[in-house]
Amino acid sequence: MQLHISPSMRSITISSSNEFFDLMKIKVAARHISYRTLFHTILILAFLLPFVFILTALATLEGVNKCSSIDCLGRRLGPRLLGRVDDSERLVRDFYKILNEVSTQEIPDGLKLPDSFHQLVSDMKNNHYDAKTFSIVLRAMIEKFERDIRESKFAELMNKHFAASSIPKGIHCLSLRLTDEYSSNAHARRQLPSPEFLPVLSDNSYHHFVLATDNILAASVVVSSAVQSSSKPERIVFHVITDKKTYAGMHSWFALNPVAPAIVEVKSVHQFDWLTRENVPVLEAVESHYGIRNYYHGNHIAGANLSETTPRTFASKLQSRSPKYISLLNHLRIYLPELFPNLDKVVFLDDDIVIQRDLSPLWDIDLRGKVNGAVETCRGEDEWVMSKRLRNYFNFSHPLIAKHLDPEECAWAYGMNIFDLQTWRKTNIRETYHSWLKQNLKSNLTMWKLGTLPPALIAFKGHVQAIDPAWHMLGLGYQSNTNLENVKKAAVIHYNGQSKPWLEIGFEHLRPFWTKYVNYSNDFIKSCHILE
Repeated sequence: MQLHISPSMRSITISSSNEFFDLMKIKVAARHISYRTLFHTILILAFLLPFVFILTALATLEGVNKCSSIDCLGRRLGPRLLGRVDDSERLVRDFYKILNEVSTQEIPDGLKLPDSFHQLVSDMKNNHYDAKTFSIVLRAMIEKFERDIRESKFAELMNKHFAASSIPKGIHCLSLRLTDEYSSNAHARRQLPSPEFLPVLSDNSYHHFVLATDNILAASVVVSSAVQSSSKPERIVFHVITDKKTYAGMHSWFALNPVAPAIVEVKSVHQFDWLTRENVPVLEAVESHYGIRNYYHGNHIAGANLSETTPRTFASKLQSRSPKYISLLNHLRIYLPELFPNLDKVVFLDDDIVIQRDLSPLWDIDLRGKVNGAVETCRGEDEWVMSKRLRNYFNFSHPLIAKHLDPEECAWAYGMNIFDLQTWRKTNIRETYHSWLKQNLKSNLTMWKLGTLPPALIAFKGHVQAIDPAWHMLGLGYQSNTNLENVKKAAVIHYNGQSKPWLEIGFEHLRPFWTKYVNYSNDFIKSCHILE
């Protein structure tokens, strides 16, 4: 770059170094510009022009859309400062306007929709779509995909519900083989417990657990995990209650697989003299009522308005229609004081739990005159599982429910409960339970839907003592993102929900906490290929 001043000082020429063109030529009128002004001008130009050259080169190399130099920044901010809007923003604004117009229009009948984004782009190119046509097709595609995803989600929930309600082939095989063993093997029929241990069944110095189930494999895990985790297994007494069809197989299992030094008693519901139809008339009504049986055993999707139901609500409704909720075994816990008249305190366990710590300290917990020691489920880290209040279980549009219950009252959990039977016998808990069951039957199940917990929440109102949540961790059958560190620390983990660990739909990373207590070396388990 060269700076040339004419001899007369009347013109200044700035030219490129190769003299192909002049970059700038300034004519000067001597009478108007002093030499001092001219000198300052030359200095300023000499200082600025190298920067102009550099910025021009950078802009050329970087391109307008990707630049980061001051020159490009100026080109970007300039139109804004001058009140002009970038073309890209104008296009977005126009497209947004078109989308708003299309959102209120009807989708044309028979509109052929692309199956993928690539096909959409191809159709745009081949058919020369304008913006409005493109917007209509795009809206129709998105709505179709939303419907397909929704239908797939509901189908998945139905399939999961059926899987959760079914009996796995291996567990069914185990029950059949053990029942056959009971009829052919005298050792499988031996008395449980042995005659010399019969007094222990009513000895309150022992730690008595009650387990009601028709699942032999699940019962074996509960008992084994309790014994292996206990610091005093010789003080443990298990009272296993089952139904008539499972009794022979359940008895065979514990007769052939003793858990000494712990003691196990196996009884069927038909062996309790107190469990007569006269004492449990409501349960007879529940089991025989056509509407109730149809609700739990009928078509679980009939009458459901899926277009107005969220998948989460639908899943809850499906779970509430599990046939287990009208099983006598599921209601047995409300009759514990009558079934065990000589016991003062018991711990009642569900069959989908695993015990990981010694539970002996439970007998030392002060229930402060209450009947039921339970973990509350309205507070905790897991917002999905530990956010349950009465509003989650009851229909508060029903006048009786609205009158007697507070929707914000904290709920509590079944699964591992300490029951003070002495205090219980002084209350009317059982009568309250029966009364509300009758009311719900009269109202055609409009007061609540979900199983045995809602009437218990009412019957035990004022009789529950909250215990440390570390004793009982819930939700392992609901969701896969359970915190594994919390699982390892919990005394009892509960696979409540559909994804039981013995089912194929169980969560793989949570199953090992349960399977570690399955005796895979047992001949019956091996022959039935359980969880092979």
